[in-house]
Amino acid sequence: MVAGVAWALCAAVCMGTATVLQALGARRVATARSDEGARGRGRTVVEVLRGWPFLAGAGLDTLGFAAQVVALRLAPVFLVEAAVAASLAVTAVAGTLVLGLRPRRAEWAAVAVVCLGLATLAVSAGRAGDGDGDTPLRVAALAASVLVVAGGWVVGGRLRRGRAVVLGAAAGLSFGITAIAVRLLPDTTVLGVLAQPSAYAVVVSGLGGYLLLVQALQSGSVTAATAAMVICETVWPGVFGVLWLGDSTRDGYGWLAVVGFVGCVGGGVALARFGEAGESEEAE
Repeated sequence: MVAGVAWALCAAVCMGTATVLQALGARRVATARSDEGARGRGRTVVEVLRGWPFLAGAGLDTLGFAAQVVALRLAPVFLVEAAVAASLAVTAVAGTLVLGLRPRRAEWAAVAVVCLGLATLAVSAGRAGDGDGDTPLRVAALAASVLVVAGGWVVGGRLRRGRAVVLGAAAGLSFGITAIAVRLLPDTTVLGVLAQPSAYAVVVSGLGGYLLLVQALQSGSVTAATAAMVICETVWPGVFGVLWLGDSTRDGYGWLAVVGFVGCVGGGVALARFGEAGESEEAE
């Protein structure tokens, strides 16, 4: 259990820091565009995307996902997904150091709530359930991943209002399916894993969710898209893990786990504006 908590925190730190590094690269893109004008825009963007901030951010995102996968095999889904939501608190803190952002008191309070929520979950969480589902459930995970990604693209493409929220929610649902699909993978050989439908659900929902999130962030309010993603990514997978996979809390600590989970999710939603990572400052 302790190892699972450690891996979940590692995932949060990696993902939260990656967001800041990618925002730093975005600032360089904006600066280079304004300096070189329209003619050098395409070349400049390519050069900056190859710079260390973007590469380091991509690397940390990859490490964060790997840490999340390990954590999901060792700890309850509700704990791991709450830690992923807490990565926004890491973004807020790192953003003050790297990007010069100035969180307000309410945002610092949200960081504190997230940290307390994680500590509460770490104390109250029990063991990860032994259940890894059956073949129909793994096939259902694959089918759900395809439907959510395809549905998100179709519905999001036809909307004019609320597009960012819908796409953000679809991205969150996809990331939630990724977490569940990881837990549905049985302990077997590499070839055995490749034969499982849930392995392909991880790929479809992971990549599809990322593309949906990119579209959401480009479609409207970054804050609304990020908040929708956080809620849809954390709530239903945590409930699913308890009801179907056997995740549990320590005896008598169920109420405390609920309080900690709500604190993490609520604090993450309150910090959703840091998904912009200084975007408003760049616009000014």
